[in-house]
Amino acid sequence: MRVDRLWSNARLATLRADLPGLGTIEDGVIAAIEGRIAFAGPRADAPSFDAAISQDCEGRWITPGLIDCHTHLVHAGNRAREFELRLEGASYEEIARAGGGIVSTMAATRAASPEELVEQALPRLDAMLAEGLTTIEIKSGYGLTLADEIKMLEAARALGKARDVNIATTFLGAHALPPEYAGDPDGYVAEICQRMIPALAGRADAVDAFCEGIGFSAPQVRRVFEAAAAHGLPVKLHAEQLSNLHGAALAAEFGALSADHLEHLDQGGVEAMAAAGTVAVLLPGAYYFTRETRLPPIDALRRARVPIAVATDCNPGTSPLTSPLLAMNMAATLFRLTVDECLAGMTREAARALGRLDQVGTLEPGKCCDLAIWDISEPAELVYRIGFNPLHARVFGGRP
Repeated sequence: MRVDRLWSNARLATLRADLPGLGTIEDGVIAAIEGRIAFAGPRADAPSFDAAISQDCEGRWITPGLIDCHTHLVHAGNRAREFELRLEGASYEEIARAGGGIVSTMAATRAASPEELVEQALPRLDAMLAEGLTTIEIKSGYGLTLADEIKMLEAARALGKARDVNIATTFLGAHALPPEYAGDPDGYVAEICQRMIPALAGRADAVDAFCEGIGFSAPQVRRVFEAAAAHGLPVKLHAEQLSNLHGAALAAEFGALSADHLEHLDQGGVEAMAAAGTVAVLLPGAYYFTRETRLPPIDALRRARVPIAVATDCNPGTSPLTSPLLAMNMAATLFRLTVDECLAGMTREAARALGRLDQVGTLEPGKCCDLAIWDISEPAELVYRIGFNPLHARVFGGRP
């Protein structure tokens, strides 16, 4: 078989769901044709390959490229001063109600040009790519006007042209109440539903909302989701982070790709997510950074067989985290996820949370040849180490 590239003498963590654990294959081979995997399996089962380029991996481990399925990567400025205020005792909600939080980042983002947004986001993206990331979701939500939300989504797309990475864009207009609609959240929701979503249907891959006391109520989110459905856009939701407004059950009602955060998720929400196939996206960086103490109901999610993904939640206010590897370590140490759950959570289940499992997330024929090649002796090292990057090579679309 003629192939473009061949990686041999490798140990594969395929993350295939039909294989136990991490889908480990010893003495494995991966072949790529036109950027897609043509073969991924044991050398003993491989056909005879005629490869234009071959690489001996010398026993290194190969996993699918890492996937971050929840980020707010594009924004201007930072909120280091708010971090200081929290250290002095102020709560996230107090800061938000005093005009800080999301609205402060909104002001900086509105003032920035598209080029400035890309320039500021690139170092954050580069830090993630250096740890084996090949797919990332980027939300809007710091513009809160149609023009500024378009600017953010276009900046996110531009990052995919500046770097070899898959970009999934999410419209998060229902993130916070902009000053133009102070005291009129229903008026702003009408703007989102009647003007923003129709205009952004071709620019965003999904629609998100912040269902919370300092965000938007469940009835308001329902209106946003109904508008998204009318324009053929899948939905996801920031749910049950600070309180239980039953957002996860609402998201499941609309067949949401994911419900994210979930510290206050109840059993009814778990069951609704399980029935809908909605992925639980855990965000240990935000849990750590805000010094949260209420754990997501991990055991209930496991019992109900709800898919569990892990993400950085990279954002300027509550999780300025640009390390997928550290996010996995946090998920293990704070939430007691297993090594297998952490690695699946940042590959296969993260792809599921983006609606892209048919394209990425596992090492299987037909999928994009996005790989991370690691200098490790066992996969547990990817979760165990802190502040150490064992990436040997990142492969995107079959190209190092």
